[in-house]
Amino acid sequence: MTNNHHAPDERMPGGSTNETAKEAGGGEDCLQALAACREESEARLQALLRARADLDNQAKRAARELEKTHKYAVSGLVEALLPVQDSLELGLAAARSDTDVETLRQGMALTLEKLQGVLAKFGVEAVDPVGEAFDPERHEAMSVAPTADLPPNSVAEVHQKGYLLNGRLIRPARVVVSTQPVPGSQPDEQDNPGA
Repeated sequence: MTNNHHAPDERMPGGSTNETAKEAGGGEDCLQALAACREESEARLQALLRARADLDNQAKRAARELEKTHKYAVSGLVEALLPVQDSLELGLAAARSDTDVETLRQGMALTLEKLQGVLAKFGVEAVDPVGEAFDPERHEAMSVAPTADLPPNSVAEVHQKGYLLNGRLIRPARVVVSTQPVPGSQPDEQDNPGA
């Protein structure tokens, strides 16, 4: 039996193999494809590096803006409070002169109105709960006192107002909470048992 097929490593007449002939034509195509892949890879790498640089720049810009926002966040409040400070300074100057007490009282009342207007403009609301039921979420009990005209566990007196900022408690009201009076005793006797 004779074999008409050539083994892959057998040489054909002319000095080349079938595989070598295929590789010679296909090798150039492979090199071109490899070069194209490298160009595309380099282009994608450059695009990625540009995108990363843009992202870094954007993050730095955002950080600067955030810092500026934090730094100047209260500028509107400060601008609104400056007229109140001016009124206080004028009041002090008037108190140094021979101004009567009623004029000073009126000036202080006007200054307080300005301050309350500024606070309201910025969402600050006073918590002044006299007569309301004691609420431990919004009130801080400083003491208790027997009170006949209020139900027990009500706010009988406010030592210091509380404040809300846009509905959120920023300072509780400091209050005196009512208790039921002891029958037959005077409130003064309960407050000062040794008297």
